Amino acid sequence: MQHERVLVLDFGGQYNQLIARRVRDLKVYCDLKPCDMTIEEIKEYDPIGIIFTGGPNSVYDADSPHVCKEIFDLGIPVLGICYGCQLISYMLGGWVEHAESSEYGKREFSFIKESPLSADIPEKSVCWMSHTDHVLRVPEGFEILASTETCPVTVYGHEARRIYGIQFHPEVVHSEYGNKMLENFLYKVCGARGDWTMQNFVAEQVENLKRKIGNKRVLCAMSGGVDSAVAATLIHRAAGDNLTCVFVDHGLLRKYEADEVMSEFREKLGMNLIKADAGERFLKKLKGVSDPEKKRKIIGKQFIKVFEAEAKKIGAVDFLVQGTIYPDVIESGKGKSAVIKSHHNVGGLPSVVDFKEIIEPLRDLFKDEVRRVGTELGLPEHLVQRQPFPGPGLAIRIMGEVTREKLETLRDADYIFRDEIAKAGLNQEIWQYFAVITNSKTVGVQGDFRTYENVIALRAVTSVDAMTADWARIPFEIMEKISNRITNEVKHANRIVYDVTSKPPATIEWE
Repeated sequence: MQHERVLVLDFGGQYNQLIARRVRDLKVYCDLKPCDMTIEEIKEYDPIGIIFTGGPNSVYDADSPHVCKEIFDLGIPVLGICYGCQLISYMLGGWVEHAESSEYGKREFSFIKESPLSADIPEKSVCWMSHTDHVLRVPEGFEILASTETCPVTVYGHEARRIYGIQFHPEVVHSEYGNKMLENFLYKVCGARGDWTMQNFVAEQVENLKRKIGNKRVLCAMSGGVDSAVAATLIHRAAGDNLTCVFVDHGLLRKYEADEVMSEFREKLGMNLIKADAGERFLKKLKGVSDPEKKRKIIGKQFIKVFEAEAKKIGAVDFLVQGTIYPDVIESGKGKSAVIKSHHNVGGLPSVVDFKEIIEPLRDLFKDEVRRVGTELGLPEHLVQRQPFPGPGLAIRIMGEVTREKLETLRDADYIFRDEIAKAGLNQEIWQYFAVITNSKTVGVQGDFRTYENVIALRAVTSVDAMTADWARIPFEIMEKISNRITNEVKHANRIVYDVTSKPPATIEWE
């Protein structure tokens, strides 16, 4: 069955994959494609609607991305967001103005004329602006549908041609009824049926994977986290006994985690799971290394080598499965994004590795979508809702050199933190929470003696998709319990601090 599809054309904006995610959340399948798709490729794709994303350029720049004008004559509904909104106006004869100052943040806007986009939305609501240029005059035949005090053309459209522009970002949570506007475009303008669900995604992925894998052998990189668990289970549906999962215990896991992984996936889920004990190897390679990027690259390289060694033990392996998800790809600088930090499961395999190809079944999904896939696959709730854990493990939660003593201290502190959060019933409210050993020591008094020990930082954030995050407001009485337990029960820790930085400007992890 061919599902109805929406085409999201990428003009380089920071929220572009989020637009695609919102469309999928509204049960309409979509793909994010480069904005330079030819008209023939667009016709072949056969979308029920087209969305132009935002982007950093001005429509007047010589090298700014444009589309062929014929796209507006296909009879397919078009929605332009931010830069896309400006581009529609510019290409169809309207006027775009370069403002003296950028407009960024929350604004109240008002609908001044009813349209399909405004259905079931209050006359006034809050939106999120992020632009410098804006539409000053709409093209002939178009009407202004909404305005703010500073942006006279906030929403405009041509109902007969089914072409609309929105100056703000409806895809971000700060836009109060933004998701409803997207829903209105999909269902009231494009006539969507809403026939795409996670159930469909799982069924189609399994079918595609069966065709791709056939009778070939597959090796899965298993960490025990949500991403690798869902990826492994998805592949297991397609490959069956041809799948071998390798769990590398790199000695950088949380307390009791290695035993839990083996119990859950080998004993309870029945997967062919091999444990590779490589803790000493990783510690040796990390000795004397303090730079976070070097640590990540060393760990990534050793992961690949361990997988290669295990693959040789089990014979010829054609595919390596990884649980890469979209935020990993963005932070690793794929496409035009800046490199924020390296992820060892992004970027492909070195040429020395014998695997033929990587399979990344979750590469285009955000974390909350991955969790829904896990639920659809029948994974237990405690696995699906498990908080994210980075591939490099505790190595990037230890500032400076990784040592055995620091690992033991961090494991114990982190376990207490997570234990108290769970006891307080906050484990489902907080997206991610963990302890960090800073690169500082301070003087303390413990048992009437002077100590000079590690400063432990606690980090807890709320988020939906890891693209943005806010620090969690944990009640002081719970923080007091956590601090008291760590300083009393954990060796080499005498001071606790709490990180109150959002993402951005910080990342969720410290390294």
